Amino acid sequence: MHSLPRRIAILGSTGSIGRSTLEVVRHSREKFAVVALTAHRSCDELCQQALEFGPRHVVVTDNEQARTFDCSRLPRGTELLTGQGAVERVVQSSSIDLVVAAVVGSAGLTGTWAALDAGKTVALANKETLVMAGPLVTQLAATRGAKILPVDSEHSAVFQLLERGRDNLHPRADLRRIILTASGGPFRDWTRSEMERATVADALAHPTWRMGRKITIDSATMMNKALEIIEARWLFNLPPSQIDVVIHPQSIVHSLVELNDGSVLAQLSPPDMKLPIQYALTWPERIDSPAKRLDLTEALRLDFEPPDEDRFPALALGREVAALGGTAGAVLNAANEAAVESFLAGELSFMEIVPACRAVLDSHSFSPAPTLDELLVVDRWARQEISRWICA
Repeated sequence: MHSLPRRIAILGSTGSIGRSTLEVVRHSREKFAVVALTAHRSCDELCQQALEFGPRHVVVTDNEQARTFDCSRLPRGTELLTGQGAVERVVQSSSIDLVVAAVVGSAGLTGTWAALDAGKTVALANKETLVMAGPLVTQLAATRGAKILPVDSEHSAVFQLLERGRDNLHPRADLRRIILTASGGPFRDWTRSEMERATVADALAHPTWRMGRKITIDSATMMNKALEIIEARWLFNLPPSQIDVVIHPQSIVHSLVELNDGSVLAQLSPPDMKLPIQYALTWPERIDSPAKRLDLTEALRLDFEPPDEDRFPALALGREVAALGGTAGAVLNAANEAAVESFLAGELSFMEIVPACRAVLDSHSFSPAPTLDELLVVDRWARQEISRWICA
């Protein structure tokens, strides 16, 4: 692995991806130097991380939390910075080689944008960045000579399967399609009438992965897979017609690539995010990992089935938005974030989440080539529309 130790910033270090990233660092301390950690509100955990890893900077983006932060709790040599602007300044520092973009939701866009604008390598766990602004983000990366390395397990799998020359995210000429796998979430075997009575606790009971609340609800609606279709469209420069989804309850095959001659390539590993995180951190090298290993000497069952798009209409919505481009991705993403918040707050039923997103998408004034500022405007608009939809 070249230029050791690799100097990293972790945006959203107190979230599930951030914690897993620090587990990877903990396993191979000599290979990484943690330069910056950021969090929104989890100041106690951020302090504990700073005491262990000794970053040069910690950033608290919530202004109220920042005002009451006790700097004496930080180790000597660690500076506290506050506000979203501090994140954008830190990621552009010459002291950072790689930025792990692990902030959940649209809030992660500006930090990722700033890192790419500075020509950094970005390990992208925030799918919303490409969902909202895929063409702009990929164009920025190409213009600045920055790299986007996927952290989502499905996109990491496709990246590993397509990779040629170790620095090429463009699809192979012999590619027929990519197939993203989905666990099916907690409602894979539920009837539609059962899903209509689903509670928040039901939706949060994911059978395979342990994730944050928002992404767990997205898994239950399969909106996460809809967003991944859009992300894959821009990340791998593919039309939606070459991106499919299959239900795979065991979550061991993370994605598949079908070639023109009928060969199907797959990437397999136990459901553990530390593996795709580490590959993004060490790319193009591979090193020993703290992730679970697949033991093929034990009995193993792998099931695959097509998704039921009547019970999971988010998938059709994702393909539609991937084909539309423009402002559609930002509207869908913002509407979904607001709808999930409303479901968690008891204001929407589970089966109303996707129809609410559809209603907001259909009512927006579509623009085929928006600027970044215009995307941020429609993001705010879509959130307000969800509130109006609930009250209607």
